[in-house]
Amino acid sequence: MPQPLEIAWIGTGVMGRPMAGHLISAGHALRVHTRTRERADELVARGAQWADSPAAAGDGADIVFSMVGTPAEVEAVHLGSRGTLSSAAPGTILVDMSTSDPALAQRLDEAAHAKRALACDAPVTGGDIGARNAALSIMVGGDEGACARIRPVLEHLGRTIVRHGEAGYGQRAKLVNQVFIAASMVGMCEGMALARAAGLDPARVLESVGSGAAGSWTLANLAPRVLRGDFGPGFMIDHFVKDLGLALRLSDSLGIPLAIASEAHRLYLRLQEAGHGRKGTQALALSYGTRIGAGDGPEEQVLAPR
Repeated sequence: MPQPLEIAWIGTGVMGRPMAGHLISAGHALRVHTRTRERADELVARGAQWADSPAAAGDGADIVFSMVGTPAEVEAVHLGSRGTLSSAAPGTILVDMSTSDPALAQRLDEAAHAKRALACDAPVTGGDIGARNAALSIMVGGDEGACARIRPVLEHLGRTIVRHGEAGYGQRAKLVNQVFIAASMVGMCEGMALARAAGLDPARVLESVGSGAAGSWTLANLAPRVLRGDFGPGFMIDHFVKDLGLALRLSDSLGIPLAIASEAHRLYLRLQEAGHGRKGTQALALSYGTRIGAGDGPEEQVLAPR
């Protein structure tokens, strides 16, 4: 059995908490920090040690993981006055698993090298289900040797682990993933709205098409939630708006127009402005003017047609 590692984990939200839990189950020693301490209680009860700051969490750690919401949080966690780099020893590997700005990943890599540490960006896809089941797909960027060293630990979190290149390229791959998701989310909601308007039972439509050419992770996992009126977050709209904004910024810099991603960004911004930002991305269904799922609760505001 591989030698247990000293691991710091920062961020215990919907996905970060089960991911950190898998590392405890694998036998690693975990120090954990998160903005709201109560969200770490479950991990502490399982043997993790609480740390009062990212710097305290990372002090003496072999690997420092972060799984937080925004680029600003990533920057504060690693580059702030109480950030992980303020305590990182030579040889420490920082691994940011948040979805963030590729340019920030490059900055983090440069700052780590200045401290004789290393950094990898390793954003994930698979949502809360993938996090709970250790079935995530992990897109890695950074020094090839550092990426090889962290791979055995990443294997406790995901089933597909691919290095895409140097620092920032894991983030680039994740933004491409978000563009794919944007298209599938719009397609799922439009198709289900059409089914309902055409007098069809959307559940039966899903049964018919789910295993055919239209089948997708979105149809298999999120469409049933829509039918139940379940708009709880596996991945929050607030975060998806951020991700699509980063993808559109990258596409603009490369001169690549993204029509569907731009439309999805507009629709999600509209939901965010209507107060739905903390719902799951499947709440895009609320943008289509007619209730898609028979189980939609009366408290859910369905937006007027676009």
